[in-house]
Amino acid sequence: MSIWWSLHLRREAASVPLARRLLLGTMETAGVDPDISYDLSVALSEACANAVEHGGDAEQGGTSEAYRVTAYLDGEKCRIEVADSGPGFGRPAPVVRRASSEAEHGRGLCLIQELADHVHIGNKPGRGGAVVSFDKILKWKKDAPLMAV
Repeated sequence: MSIWWSLHLRREAASVPLARRLLLGTMETAGVDPDISYDLSVALSEACANAVEHGGDAEQGGTSEAYRVTAYLDGEKCRIEVADSGPGFGRPAPVVRRASSEAEHGRGLCLIQELADHVHIGNKPGRGGAVVSFDKILKWKKDAPLMAV
């Protein structure tokens, strides 16, 4: 069984928990193991927070109003993508390094890499914007209603 959904969210802090709750609800209904669901929801929160903070359109003075979240639960894997319309990451793609323990920013991408099995960080082709996508192999609760066969 496959499930997918896509959201266009305003670049406001209140959009982050909305995306996280939708993901958690989808995974709970499908019967995904709670530890896997939690890891993915934290990674999603970090990616959304980055889009809210950095995802403005540089040509419009950093005021792009929305970003997109897409989630796919397909077979044994979940893939999540967060894309914005901001200036992107620049060239070449960023190298993710651990932030110092005193840093107030800069931990999100590192945390996503720790929680997911595969991470891709890059820019949208064409007009620009950042894209963060990540995958995780799913584990299922016993007798999960939508468990992959």
